[in-house]
Amino acid sequence: MDSDSVIEIGRQALEVTILLAAPILGASLVIGLLIAMFQAATQINEMTLSFVPKLMVVAAVLMIAGPWMLRLITDFTERLVENIPFMIG
Repeated sequence: MDSDSVIEIGRQALEVTILLAAPILGASLVIGLLIAMFQAATQINEMTLSFVPKLMVVAAVLMIAGPWMLRLITDFTERLVENIPFMIG
């Protein structure tokens, strides 16, 4: 196993990580921005007002995108395990 294959596996792992995290982080970012604008407009500074909607949106995104995310990480793991003989020898 040479350094190029290690770098390629690391690159693929980072790519899968970004793809897995993007829907959750993007949704919570958008909701956080909308709530922050609402709080600035109404001058309501309640911490639970931003936490609870973010939690609900993250749960909804996990329910909607969960099967795709599971398939993505499973496919990556299967490819990695299938390529073990080629990496060793």
